[in-house]
Amino acid sequence: MPLASADWSAVLPGIALWALALYLPLTLPLSRLEQALAAGPLPQYAQQLVLLGLSLLLALLLGTATDLALGLALGPGWASSLGLIAVGWGLFTALASRAREDGE
Repeated sequence: MPLASADWSAVLPGIALWALALYLPLTLPLSRLEQALAAGPLPQYAQQLVLLGLSLLLALLLGTATDLALGLALGPGWASSLGLIAVGWGLFTALASRAREDGE
């Protein structure tokens, strides 16, 4: 499916939502990469840029795969809606976790 086609633009919001929903859970397993970068010769700012770029790329790739798979199974509208629900659920659980840690 070429990027310029009208059909591709229908799934872009869903891809963005799924990438956002998967960003935080995917950054947690990247601690081994962070340790490997810390042992390397790169300066601190370059290490952070590499880590941020790779985690964003990973979230975007998995967001694309998730949205396309759900779009094929359920339709692009449902896939985007589920992405929005996943973003909301991630925000809710993050806020609940923070509140529990603060003792509220």
